[in-house]
Amino acid sequence: MTDGNYKILISENDLQRRVKELGAQISDDYKGLEPLIVGILRGSSVFLADLARELTINAYFDFMVVTRYGYSESGGKIRFIKDLDRSIEGKDVIIVEDIIDEGVTLYTLKNELLKRKPTSLKICSLLDKPANRSVDLTADYTGFVIEDAFVVGYGMDCKQRYRNVPYVAMMTN
Repeated sequence: MTDGNYKILISENDLQRRVKELGAQISDDYKGLEPLIVGILRGSSVFLADLARELTINAYFDFMVVTRYGYSESGGKIRFIKDLDRSIEGKDVIIVEDIIDEGVTLYTLKNELLKRKPTSLKICSLLDKPANRSVDLTADYTGFVIEDAFVVGYGMDCKQRYRNVPYVAMMTN
């Protein structure tokens, strides 16, 4: 990042170390199984690519693009801009997300996917920002818990910029 003010929160080395650990943990938990890894685009793309290379199990991959509208305590409505390409009934599913903030969209998505009768459904999130959580949602696999800050890098953006930065940075004034 060459413009603006920022503070590096998570270095490239720390990201790679933690992604390796998450890959090993998921591989161990799913030994003998072939889970469907569902990446939530666009933010999870960099994290998912690195995580996939750390898995030592066979896995299938699919992607979703979702947006939330009609904000409310009950979660509002999710619109599937890109839905899954296959049925998840009877499958072990892992949702891969870049960050859990309020958690409303992911909470609603999780409940929608559970209606499709997967054998299991877990969440893997690179970042968790629990200070803003407005629903009861916890990831099964978490890379880092962070403070309440606007972050970019490693797939996360500000107006579609900074996704390719190899670390996570907090934007400052």
